[in-house]
Amino acid sequence: MNHFPESWGRPRNDIYGPYNPSFLQTTGPKAHTQSPAVTGTSVVAVKFNGGVAIAADNLASYGSLARFTDVKRLRTFGDSAVVGFGGDVSDMQYIDRLLGSIDIKENYSAHGNLLNAKNLHTYLSKVFYKRRSEFNPLWNHVLVAGFDGNGQPFLSSADLLGTTYSAPHLATGFGAHLAVPILRRLFPEEKPIEEVSKEQAVAALKECIKVLWYRDARSLDSYSIAVISKDGIEVKEDEKLEAQSWAFAESIRGYGAQTV
Repeated sequence: MNHFPESWGRPRNDIYGPYNPSFLQTTGPKAHTQSPAVTGTSVVAVKFNGGVAIAADNLASYGSLARFTDVKRLRTFGDSAVVGFGGDVSDMQYIDRLLGSIDIKENYSAHGNLLNAKNLHTYLSKVFYKRRSEFNPLWNHVLVAGFDGNGQPFLSSADLLGTTYSAPHLATGFGAHLAVPILRRLFPEEKPIEEVSKEQAVAALKECIKVLWYRDARSLDSYSIAVISKDGIEVKEDEKLEAQSWAFAESIRGYGAQTV
């Protein structure tokens, strides 16, 4: 009997003949995953006077099934940046490991200049663009929140195509349709960031998470929220929306029995 590990699980050559490994080879093109399986939905963020607040629910959906209800989609980087992930969860885990290795290298480097949020966003946008150019995209849309090199609040977006843009308030996924209009109404363009307090920003994000819980079928009432300020990063990962009531639906025309 052959006890070598490379032979475990294989038929004996002296009985069945030598194994032909050519069956494992293919002449077809190299294939990559082209459709995410387990996904997270919206990430919402807003700048305020002295920092940035960012929030995301804790749900990862398997297709339309609310499968995983304890997936944290906010990741801290160093002591001045938070990355919020929308899209494929496996790609999020890959990027998380990638950022972890970079964080270790930065902390062991001799130059003493750690990456800030702006540097981090530039790096991630290049990673997304490289993978997209290889026709093997990372199926994510991320928000990077924190501070730039000048100590100013920074908030910017990068998606699977490597497209980037910045704004005082941003959202990914369905939040781009439901949460951004709420934030634009609360914090119009003519209102400077200096007039937005931390409490107002956090309250606005909670309102957005509540609307998404009501209106987005891939959302959840359990969420994570992070506040990045000069004092550091404050992260709360197991927040819960207040007890919600669907009684308001009875007043909506077309819902249930109606009398005109």
